[in-house]
Amino acid sequence: MGRQARRAVLLSITLEENSHQTLQAQIHGQIRRAILEGRLACDTKLPSSRLLAAELGCARGTVLAAFDQLQAEGYLVARSTAGMSVARDLPDDMLAPAPTKSAPHTPMLPPMLPERTRTLLRHARAPQTAPSGNAPIAFPLGQPDRQAFPFPLWAKLLEQDWRRPAWPIAGTPPPSGHPALQQAIATHLRTARGFDCAQESIVITAGVEQSVSLFARIALEAGEQAWVEEPGYPGIRAALAAAGIRAVPVAIDEAGFAPETARATAPDARLAVVAPSHHYPLGTVLSLQRRLALLSWAQRRQGWIIEDDFDGEYRYAGRPLAPLRALDRAGRVAYLGSFSKLLFPALRLSYIVLPPALVPVAQKILPQVFTPAPLMGQGALARFIAEGHLASHLRRTRLLYAARQKSLMEAAGRHLAGLMHIPPDSGGMHVVACPTPALAPTLDDNAATAVALKAGVQVAPLSECYAGPRKQHGLLLGYAGTPHHEIDPAMRRLALALEAFMPRHTGAGDPMGRA
Repeated sequence: MGRQARRAVLLSITLEENSHQTLQAQIHGQIRRAILEGRLACDTKLPSSRLLAAELGCARGTVLAAFDQLQAEGYLVARSTAGMSVARDLPDDMLAPAPTKSAPHTPMLPPMLPERTRTLLRHARAPQTAPSGNAPIAFPLGQPDRQAFPFPLWAKLLEQDWRRPAWPIAGTPPPSGHPALQQAIATHLRTARGFDCAQESIVITAGVEQSVSLFARIALEAGEQAWVEEPGYPGIRAALAAAGIRAVPVAIDEAGFAPETARATAPDARLAVVAPSHHYPLGTVLSLQRRLALLSWAQRRQGWIIEDDFDGEYRYAGRPLAPLRALDRAGRVAYLGSFSKLLFPALRLSYIVLPPALVPVAQKILPQVFTPAPLMGQGALARFIAEGHLASHLRRTRLLYAARQKSLMEAAGRHLAGLMHIPPDSGGMHVVACPTPALAPTLDDNAATAVALKAGVQVAPLSECYAGPRKQHGLLLGYAGTPHHEIDPAMRRLALALEAFMPRHTGAGDPMGRA
């Protein structure tokens, strides 16, 4: 049956019988809109409730109820002899005609935003989507293989966990996370990363940014300084800004984060945020000497270190160094980990291991400063870890991703020669493609990213990882989520896209040897 409409010509009211709104709400809303848009001027007399009800074909009580609500809100007034009229004292600036297609557009004044919000806007990047609306399959960052995760097993674990959940979990979820998941993470870290931590020191979060912001709110005063790696993950800077902490970029060198450079740059800082196991985005591994120097600074300064171990599980060559947390004897290191890159991004579960001294503080103030991570998948993840599925998944994907990195490097050698070179990386889930001397003067990596996206290849600009004015340009290529058979053709399309940025030379040939 089609939708039926009844119309009142006098007030241009149309009632839709199959609308989700009641008839009273429709009458109220349309009269209110007509007043605010200036179609019903102040002092305009409305038709009687009896006449309007007859014209609309509804009960008079419905119209009276709408009139009563508009009168209570101040839009209508009842005149003793003249019936219901539009109020006289409505503010002029609230009464404006509805914009028409032919009317020139008047831009709204920008809102007065606080500095914290402006800082977040400076770090924000628009999400990239392919022209067709479907995300390209090569080479997105932070994406694990879409076929590797055992989703049927995951569905069974979810069903087991929520078939009959304990009420302390389903009814009053603990702010720090599911106790079984906290215990499973503590056991996993002892086995896989080589350090012990109490279950109570682990807080489950909805992402690395939330972990950083939470720690900064607990450990630092608003306005204090924190060292961050330059280049580095932009989300870290945004998370610190959200907590009122000023991020101070510290330029890294070929050996990674340098504590002596940091002290010279911002001697008053009391927090360092570093990724020592695998720097983002360049992949450097912090040496033992620098790790010890950073720990010594934190102890002397009574400062703190946030260790971001975002993909430390993936190392394909050489022996991994112990995490800072395993070397920490003074209790100054907070350790961050995430499952979203290891398993699947929609999981949105990360964690922070707090220093022991901050655990009692966090337990008391978490309900005031922290929005707990969703609990729906935490029990299933606890089972996934405790039953050995995480360890098996990591073993499989280490072999898979190592092979994909090898395939990517070989494809880059075939197609990107003369355009980009990719330094070898001993771990992680992405590589950095750096422009050759011939391409570097003309390459804008943001423009190159857009051109590559039109060609169906998703990459990320290296320059976005820099906070300061001196930026290096390059492209970040994620390979973990790119199927093997897609790597070579995608690299070929990327090379064709990048050729548009090569300088044009006159003469018999170009720098790449093509006639």
